[in-house]
Amino acid sequence: MPPALSVEQRERLERQLLDGTARLGLELDRAAGVRLIDYLELLARWNCAYNLTAVRDPEAMVTRHLLDSLAVLPHLPACPRLLDIGSGPGIPGMILGVCRPDSEVTLVDSNLKMTRFAATARRELGLANVSVHRERVERLGTDARFDCIISRAFASLADFVRLGAPLLAEKGRLLAMKGRLDADELAALPEGFAVTARHALDVPGLDAERHLLVIEREAAA
Repeated sequence: MPPALSVEQRERLERQLLDGTARLGLELDRAAGVRLIDYLELLARWNCAYNLTAVRDPEAMVTRHLLDSLAVLPHLPACPRLLDIGSGPGIPGMILGVCRPDSEVTLVDSNLKMTRFAATARRELGLANVSVHRERVERLGTDARFDCIISRAFASLADFVRLGAPLLAEKGRLLAMKGRLDADELAALPEGFAVTARHALDVPGLDAERHLLVIEREAAA
């Protein structure tokens, strides 16, 4: 693995992160900022050996992974139990878990190298509120109930809803992080569910469309 980041590199990345969160209207405390840079540094080092993400440059990781995930926070309700489906190396769930220590965050992914990294990051960052599970989401079982279920760039909204619905608490919400919105995809939502909010996200430093869709069960007639 490559050497650790220098003090100067870490300071530059911390400034980039703090500037970005300020532009998002977020107040990031010092401890959370340090943890997020620790996470990024670990991700960058593992990435050289295990190809966890196509993003290689640490500064690009701040934008495309940290700030992209943090951009949903202003729209994320209180979630005592949060599930991240297809979390990969912990994006966005672990990043949100750093900033929402009162939330119990569950990361699920079927890929061994992704979950091995996520479990290592959880341990090294000391995130007692985060758990990592290597399995298909269908195997979590319907006894599990989550107030919020989130995923970034899931295959399709229909599949996301189909897989997430059995795990939702009674008044739970599905939160889909998307790029450009597709009208056909929106129209293909399973019966009984509807998009109740659409938030356009302006991620600092990212020249691309980003959206957060809130999906809920429709009220019975």
